[in-house]
Amino acid sequence: MKTVSRVFSWLITLLTPVALVFLGLRLLLTPVFLQIEYRTPAFPPDSYGFSLQDRLHWSQFALQYLVNVADINFLGDLTFPDGSPLYNSRELSHMQDVKNVVQTVLKIGYGVWIVVLGLGIWAQWGSWWQAYRRGLWRGSWLTVVEVAAIAVFAATSFWQFFTDFHSLFFEGDSWLFLYSDTLIRLFPVRFWQDVFLAVGVIALVGGLALGLGLRKNKK
Repeated sequence: MKTVSRVFSWLITLLTPVALVFLGLRLLLTPVFLQIEYRTPAFPPDSYGFSLQDRLHWSQFALQYLVNVADINFLGDLTFPDGSPLYNSRELSHMQDVKNVVQTVLKIGYGVWIVVLGLGIWAQWGSWWQAYRRGLWRGSWLTVVEVAAIAVFAATSFWQFFTDFHSLFFEGDSWLFLYSDTLIRLFPVRFWQDVFLAVGVIALVGGLALGLGLRKNKK
């Protein structure tokens, strides 16, 4: 049992950063984040005419599409008041790709949380609770180190970081659009800077709280 508990302890260490980053991402995939983000100081206005209320209205559909089971017609059927389509074909194709990525991430994220919590229940009722806690403790500080390293890279060259991130999930330049396109008008670069920052802060705070909390309890 000692060898098994050691293996699972290190598994928890590796899964903890994934669980904390996913927690941050899932919290941002909510209407609350949109309400906060568009009201942040100095958020860039849309030079093509979207008001705050327009952005809040139309962004809700994009968010809902990413987390529901609807097909692309959910967005493709949306039109401006004059009857013109809200999104062009290139934007719709990209949103399909984004949804595939998001749905995959959601499945993996929920799966990781099920494993972490399931092993915690087993450890509590088994004889390896201390090994489980050590795994969480190591994982919490691993999260802090990883998030800090990524933050340094993103802060020094966000566009390079943003480009590298997209190259992992999307082909070619399919994620690049005109400033007049709806996706850019709703989600400018500043939006994505804040998204990465918020996910990082949530994961970092979670890692610090977990690491310090487990250390305190150990004492």
